[in-house]
Amino acid sequence: MKLTSLAATSLVLLLAGCSFSYKATDNGENKQANLSPPVASADILITGGRVYTGTGTYEQMLDIAVCGEKICGLYPSGSKKITAAQVINARGKIVSPGFIDPHTHTLEELSSRDKNHNLNYLTQGVTTVVNGNDGAGPVDIAKMAKVLEANGIGTNVALLVGHGSVREQVMGRAPRFATDQELEQMSALLHQAMQAGALGFSTGLYYVPGSFANTEEVITLAKIASQYKGIYDTHLRDESTFNIGFSAALDEAIHIAQNADIHLHLAHIKALGVDVWGQSTDAIKKIEQAQASGVSISADQYPWLASGTLLHSAVMPKWVMADSKQAFFKRLNNPELAGKLRSEITENIRRRGGPGSLLITAFKDSALVGLTLEQVAKMRAVDSVTAAIALVQEGDVRVASFNMSPEDVENFMVQPWVVTSSDGTNGHPRKYASFPKKYQEYVVKKGLLTLGEFIKKSSGQTAKILGLQDRGILATGYQADIIVFDGENLAANADFSHWNKYSSGVEYVLVNGQLVIKQGVYTDKLAGKFVH
Repeated sequence: MKLTSLAATSLVLLLAGCSFSYKATDNGENKQANLSPPVASADILITGGRVYTGTGTYEQMLDIAVCGEKICGLYPSGSKKITAAQVINARGKIVSPGFIDPHTHTLEELSSRDKNHNLNYLTQGVTTVVNGNDGAGPVDIAKMAKVLEANGIGTNVALLVGHGSVREQVMGRAPRFATDQELEQMSALLHQAMQAGALGFSTGLYYVPGSFANTEEVITLAKIASQYKGIYDTHLRDESTFNIGFSAALDEAIHIAQNADIHLHLAHIKALGVDVWGQSTDAIKKIEQAQASGVSISADQYPWLASGTLLHSAVMPKWVMADSKQAFFKRLNNPELAGKLRSEITENIRRRGGPGSLLITAFKDSALVGLTLEQVAKMRAVDSVTAAIALVQEGDVRVASFNMSPEDVENFMVQPWVVTSSDGTNGHPRKYASFPKKYQEYVVKKGLLTLGEFIKKSSGQTAKILGLQDRGILATGYQADIIVFDGENLAANADFSHWNKYSSGVEYVLVNGQLVIKQGVYTDKLAGKFVH
C-alpha cells in the first residue's frame, strides 16, 4: 500500500502553563522510539508489528511488553528475549495506541447494562471516549464517574462539563441573559465539576439554552475552567448563516479563548450549508492568524459529508423552543405566529440544502426511517414546512443533514491542528465507523493523509489537546491502551442505510492492559476507567 502525504513536516504539541500551542517542526521525533531497559517477563508481549507510537508519523518494527495496566517495554523486534503469559504475533499488522475520540455521545450506552461494552467504538479501535460535548452532559461529574465505573464500561471515558446543562440547572431554558446571581451559581457548579475531574468546559451556543447566553457569560465561566488548566470545547454559535454567521462565530470563539486565557477546541469543524461552502479557506486563515498571535487552537472533525442532529434543532427557530416543550408546541400551533414561523423554517431548510437533503435516520415510526423530509411531505400531501412542524410534535426525529462540500471537508482535514472524532449519534454511521471511514477514504483511497498522520491525529495529538498525561502514545509507563489492526482490511461497514454495523479489521484491543478484543472477538471484559 503506497501512502502519500501533503505535509512534509510533522506536528509537535508543546505544553506550556494552562494552554499549549502548535509548531510545525521535525524536532528529531522521527528518529527512534524512546526504548526501554529490558524486562525479564511480561503479562502480554506484542511482537513483530509495524508500530506507530502516536508521537511521530513514522513506522518502526518493535516488540511491546505489557505488565499489568501499563506498557513496561518497547524494543526493536526480536532484540530481547522476554517471557510472557500471552504473546500476540502482530507480524504484518499495524500496532498503535488506542484511538481517542474527543467528541461522542455515549453516556446512555455506558450507563446501560447491555451496551456498556461500547463495542461500536472498540471495533473502530477507540479505547477512550469523551462525553459532555456541545454544552450537554452531566453537571455532577463526580457522581457520573462513580456510576460509570460501578456499572463497568468497555472503554475509558472522560467528561467535559456542559454550559447548557449548568445553565439549565440554574435558570431553566429561559431566553435571556443570566443575572449576576445566576452567574455566581453557575460558577460554583463549574468549580465543583472541574475539581471532580472534568477535562474542560463545553458550549453548544447553537443549541437551546446555550444560544440564549451572551459572550460575557461564557468568558466568565471559561475563566474558571482555565484555572484548572482545562480546555474550552465549543460547538460554534453558527457554522452557517443561522444567526451571526460562520465567520463571526469563529471570531466569538477566539475572543472567548483570548479573554479567558484558555485553549480553544473547535468541535466538529465544518462549513455547514450552501451559504458558506468554500469558506473553509478563510476560516483556516482566521484560525492561523489567531494562533500566530498567541491563541492556542485545535479542532476535531468527522469524515462524513452529512451532519446528524434532531429535526427540531436543524430547522426550528431558537425562540420557538424556549422554556418548556409544552410552550414550544404551543408556539408551533399559534396562528398569530404562523407567518413568522413558516418563513424562518423555510429559510432554515434552504440553508441545509432543501428538504431533499434531510434524511430521517431514527424515529418511532420506522416506516419513515430512510425517507427525506421532502418524501414525507409528498407522502402526506403537504408542504415540507407543514411536515416538519407535524413531525417534531410526533416525537424526536433524528436526521442526517447532507450539508458539507467535499472540498471544505478535505481542506480542514489536512490542517495540522485538526484531529479525528465521531460525534456519534443514533441513526448516523459516524457512531460505528468514523475512524475506519477516515482511514479508508482519506488515507488509502485519496492519500490525503499518511498512515502515521492518521494514527497521530487519532491518538497522541488528541491526548495532548485533552491534557491526558498517560494515554495516547506507546511509551514505557503509559497505560496499555493498544490496538492491532489489519491495514488491508480495516473497513467501515456502516452506511446511511445500515448505520449500526460494526467496523472490521481491528484484531486486538487492549484497554488498561486487558485484552478486550482477541482475534477480532470481544472477550466480555469491561476494562474501561474514568480518566481525567
